[in-house]
Amino acid sequence: MTDADHPHGRRPVPGAEEPAPRRSPLRLEITAATERLAAAGVDSARVDAELLAAHVLGTERARLPMIPLVDQDLVARFHGLVDRRATREPLQHITGRAHLGPIEVAVGPGVFVPRPETELLHAWALAYLQTLPAGRAPVVVDLCTGSGALALAIAHSRPDARVYAVESSPEALAWARRNAEERTAAGDTPITLVHGDVTEADLLDELDAEVDVVVANPPYVPTSAEVSAEVAEHDPPAAVFAGQDGLAVIRPMVFTIARLLRIGGAVGVEHDDTNGGAVADLFRARRVFGEVAEHPDLAGRPRFVVARRVPTEAEARWYRPEPAD
Repeated sequence: MTDADHPHGRRPVPGAEEPAPRRSPLRLEITAATERLAAAGVDSARVDAELLAAHVLGTERARLPMIPLVDQDLVARFHGLVDRRATREPLQHITGRAHLGPIEVAVGPGVFVPRPETELLHAWALAYLQTLPAGRAPVVVDLCTGSGALALAIAHSRPDARVYAVESSPEALAWARRNAEERTAAGDTPITLVHGDVTEADLLDELDAEVDVVVANPPYVPTSAEVSAEVAEHDPPAAVFAGQDGLAVIRPMVFTIARLLRIGGAVGVEHDDTNGGAVADLFRARRVFGEVAEHPDLAGRPRFVVARRVPTEAEARWYRPEPAD
């Protein structure tokens, strides 16, 4: 067999090394991906490109500058994920994970993806818990828990707390259960998951007047509002929209919260940036709430309302605050 007869034109030389597979500069691949995602309308194109690269490489985003070259099989996988993100599939669905506070949770079709804005509600809840007297386990209820991210983040930071998480969607509750089991296996205090409607009059009635903190990130987007392709095509509509004014869930939920909170307890409810004043008014309209305050997000938009459960005139005759530490 001559060189010409060999299928590749030349016979391999015995003992010769195969040429090394070609590698690509990671920086250029990320730049190209950023341009592709920006052209597709992705707002956070550079961040998403870097996070997808970190996901493919099994590293942290901050360590990407330490990886100058990548193999072609990884490049091909990266291109595939970028293609998916360019269709406006949520980044978190592609990676299968979402972060909230100190933890990450599994997410995917059928459950609302936690948003960075909820980090502020998480921080508020932890700060409030710090003000409570020591000596007993604080009770926390997360209404409309979705993936369980907020409840699990609080349980992680406050292992002494008794945390209850309520969700009406069976699909979302399955994700929350998966995440709860994962966090328990990692050593966190288990939470109690409840399949229920946050507007029901008897929800968690065994906790009436015993809850220290209620947090909620309920459906709150007005049905007429324009939303991103990621939300419109991938988030469960029941976890996003709440009637013409965005208050169809929050309005009746206020009664549930009033019943659950102990005197001196507090609530934080996330809301659409168009109805912060309306949510605050819902709490001010109930005489059992005081110290109502509106909080902005990092962009300065109205994002969540907090309130305290205060004693009524009749309750004030016998109520005595718990002694501070």
